[in-house]
Amino acid sequence: MSSSTAAPGSSPLPEAGPLSLCAREPHVPAERLVAEMVPPPRFDSVRFATYIPDPNQPSQTEAVRVLEGFAAGLGGAHASGAGRRGLFGFGRAKAPKAPAGPRGVYLDGGYGVGKTHLLASLWHATPAEPSRKAFGTFVELTNLVGALGFQQTVRTLSEHRLLCIDEFELDDPGDTVLVSTLLGKLVEAGVALAATSNTLPGKLGEGRFAAADFLREIQGLSAHFRTLRIDGEDYRHRGLPEAPAPFSDEEVMKTAFATEGASLDDFGHLLEHLAKVHPSRYGALTDGLRAVCLTGVKPVPDQSTALRLVVLADRLYDREVPVLASGLPFDRLFSEEMLNGGYRKKYFRAISRLTALARDAKGLVGA
Repeated sequence: MSSSTAAPGSSPLPEAGPLSLCAREPHVPAERLVAEMVPPPRFDSVRFATYIPDPNQPSQTEAVRVLEGFAAGLGGAHASGAGRRGLFGFGRAKAPKAPAGPRGVYLDGGYGVGKTHLLASLWHATPAEPSRKAFGTFVELTNLVGALGFQQTVRTLSEHRLLCIDEFELDDPGDTVLVSTLLGKLVEAGVALAATSNTLPGKLGEGRFAAADFLREIQGLSAHFRTLRIDGEDYRHRGLPEAPAPFSDEEVMKTAFATEGASLDDFGHLLEHLAKVHPSRYGALTDGLRAVCLTGVKPVPDQSTALRLVVLADRLYDREVPVLASGLPFDRLFSEEMLNGGYRKKYFRAISRLTALARDAKGLVGA
């Protein structure tokens, strides 16, 4: 559909119809992948001062204090002088000694306690030019290695003062070894590290196991990390109403036509299209969108499709794009087998984020 006529007595609808994600096949040069390694738009303006600790969770206040000190300690010369040496480290004076103490922090906690807010605040507070700081998810980092190659990624990121990795994944042994090796090279080059990973909600104490898992997986790097435990409940559900029930197909379609910059797609067709687009391009897939409208949401059929949807949900959440949908509610996207399997952390994260975006979209209906 490319146009629509407004019903009598209603607001006129745009001449052109909504966009379609299924019609987009973005091509992203490697240079853009590097340049876009900054906190996502949702976290553009966050700072330590805007993080509101839960008064019942002293670990949140302590985390802010420690991270502020960590950021302040990253000022001055590059820790190893890596950016000043020749290609193979010859021809220049020996680099100054790295500062004593851990050169990395790991934020350990469950969903929605503000770990990404704190990680982005650390990026903003670190006294270095944006081009000398990198921020990305674990998946984006592995995509960067795939685009640039391992050695070029090492050379590119070695010039940085800080690398922040959000949502460090512990469920893919191959990628974990790859990233652990990369981090080892970057530590040698004097790059400071910060990372988060999610723990399964409702599992008391599992966050501590996640910290142990993280330190074990990065093996020889564990001595470089200080673990900060951040307790608390998911802020997205703290004092907020339940997620809105799905709307009808008619309501979703009408809202899509009435909302400038909205996309409209059948959910099943979108899942098929995601298989044709590399996940590293999902950010570009959402460029310029003001809202995503989906009809016919149904259970995701298999694990590969589910993992692609997780990445899309992350990119939409990063960019604060509301999601209006008909069909099943988002907490019924994934089967019980998926929610109890090895990728359950990713699926719970996707449910939490899509639910938050569904709340954001509620105000679009009838606007």
